[in-house]
Amino acid sequence: MAKNGNKTSRTKGTKNIFAEISADDAFAILKRLAKDDPKVANRIEQIAIEYLSDVDIEDIASQVYFDLDSIEVEEVWNRSGRTRNGYVEPTEMAFQMFEEALDPFIEEMKKYQKLSMFAEAKNYCIGILKGICRFENESSSEYIDWAVDAPMEYFGQVLDEWKKGQKGVTDVELREVRKMARSLKGEDAER
Repeated sequence: MAKNGNKTSRTKGTKNIFAEISADDAFAILKRLAKDDPKVANRIEQIAIEYLSDVDIEDIASQVYFDLDSIEVEEVWNRSGRTRNGYVEPTEMAFQMFEEALDPFIEEMKKYQKLSMFAEAKNYCIGILKGICRFENESSSEYIDWAVDAPMEYFGQVLDEWKKGQKGVTDVELREVRKMARSLKGEDAER
């Protein structure tokens, strides 16, 4: 009877296990499952690729815009000025904060490239670029006054990062992304 009691309590506990384990625990369990069973490993890979392949350009653009537009000008002022190592200009800090906001998005784009998911990386790049343009054109934040040239500078840097990691990029694809980038910036798309 004790065995049956243990089994029942174990079954009841299993129902709530996903609510109780941490992301690190879940990852360790997933790795162990994959290591123990090649079929499970293949299925995990299929699910991961399926999950990651859903790159919504507009969603990424909105996230980039939100993160940039959420930068408070007061934070620029708090992080600039006299420091132990000298003096930091507010505009220099504004650029640094712009870069910090974009870093997670750029790393995500690079992740797609490392996984050889180049079409998804391209869409992710376009989403980042659209978010930067939206911020430049629509933001009414006081912060943007301190980072006037940051959108243009980081727009080019994101595009360069994408090109660096995009293995086997065709001339057609490169022209397509350049054309998209120019149209986002409001430049003549025929150049």
